[in-house]
Amino acid sequence: MKVPEVVPVLLLVAALGTACSEPTRQAEVAERGKTVMPFDLEKTTHRFTPRDNGLVQEVVADQPGDTGQITLIRQHLVDESERFRRGDFADPSKIHGETMPGLKELSAGAQRITIEYRERVDGAELSFRTGEAALVKALHSWGEAQVSDHGSHAEHGTK
Repeated sequence: MKVPEVVPVLLLVAALGTACSEPTRQAEVAERGKTVMPFDLEKTTHRFTPRDNGLVQEVVADQPGDTGQITLIRQHLVDESERFRRGDFADPSKIHGETMPGLKELSAGAQRITIEYRERVDGAELSFRTGEAALVKALHSWGEAQVSDHGSHAEHGTK
């Protein structure tokens, strides 16, 4: 094989490797998520909406009236809100890894973030608010990483 012919082959191999790694990562995250989240990822959706002063995280049942999933979502987000207020982000770390974007900053700055839990008809949500630009940036990075890692189980919300 001549050198000019090798370049397109190498580019194709690199592109395929990148394309294949994302679904693998999402499968790994879904598997680790089973140890932390009590609800079924196949029956629920995470939604992350960046705000000027923070982030809104919603978890909703895909089927209206799925009281089993809704109850599990609510229990989980109540527990998570209490942990997050204390700076305990161990659950996201278990699922997404210790180097998850924004995680370190959120753990260190938790006392400067207001976290509110609210029930929704179809699940629940957490609202994260802060006046610190660096923490807003960390929240946005954290939400974006979740959408990327959860694949079809998560989506961007609208502002």
